[in-house]
Amino acid sequence: MPETASIKKKFIINILPIFFLLLSACAINGSIFRNKHQAFVSDDFVIVKTTAQDTFSSLAAYYLKDPTKGWQIAEFNRMTTLIPGQELIIPLSPFNKAGLKAKGYQTVPILVYHNFSKKKSDKTAVSQNDFEAQMKYLKQNGYHVVSMDQFLNFIDYKVQLPEKSIVITFDDAWRSAFDVALPILIKYGFTATFFIYTDFIGGGKALTWKQIETLSKIGFDIQCQTKTHRNLAVPKKNESLKEYFKSIEMEINYPKKLIKSKLNIDCKYLAYPYGETNNLVIALLKKYGYRAAFTIDRKPNPFFVDQYKIYRSVIYGSYDMDNFKNNLSVFKKTELK
Repeated sequence: MPETASIKKKFIINILPIFFLLLSACAINGSIFRNKHQAFVSDDFVIVKTTAQDTFSSLAAYYLKDPTKGWQIAEFNRMTTLIPGQELIIPLSPFNKAGLKAKGYQTVPILVYHNFSKKKSDKTAVSQNDFEAQMKYLKQNGYHVVSMDQFLNFIDYKVQLPEKSIVITFDDAWRSAFDVALPILIKYGFTATFFIYTDFIGGGKALTWKQIETLSKIGFDIQCQTKTHRNLAVPKKNESLKEYFKSIEMEINYPKKLIKSKLNIDCKYLAYPYGETNNLVIALLKKYGYRAAFTIDRKPNPFFVDQYKIYRSVIYGSYDMDNFKNNLSVFKKTELK
């Protein structure tokens, strides 16, 4: 009997640590096996051993409930490919909302296009072949084209964006954007924002309301570029201060109401014609519920950019690929103090 008691005592001493370890793990995650993975789950992270069937997208779909967030797993682990059997840490929430690092901070370029040509480029019209080459470059080099709402949530410190994020915009509402650019965007799975000035719609070379409605229905963002495309920052010749104020108020408010009535879209963003603004214009934008507005200053955007002076880079038809690449800076090296 004493020998049996001794054996029992040794068994209890040896098994108790394992029991409490398993109990602790289960208390945190409910189970150490999920979706056929051997995984440890806490409130903030999942540690998982990958299988041959896993991809970043499939792991994000299961653990983050969003297959488009595979980049978040890849960037956290500093990996580009998965190896079966490797241990992987999956962050369950954003881990670097501002894109801050020891050597600097993340920036987000916003590209702006105007007109397109099916054949030859000129200064404002980008050829079909050049636009195709530019979008192909973005796709092949790991750039993530994000929506305007995602970008604004980034600068509002609400979400984290992929390290190589970029926004694509179109100004004025040229029909060539529908005929030339749209099929290429769809081919590469890219989204974009169309800034329209409403007096132009339905003209000979402009988009129609039906085409704009189609863009909206298939997932593209429709926003404002005023009523007539006048320079908001500069009074016209012989225009009184009262007349100037009323004109700017109409330029900002009228297209917002018209787009709401035509498409049932609440415009939140405005692109300044000619990229210019002033304090009066900004005050009226805030009064009429605009969340942000955009210049054409050629810089990428950090999370702390002024929301009513957001930078965009115009892509001209005269640009070669090197000119295009010069507008894709996604990180600003600087000593943070």
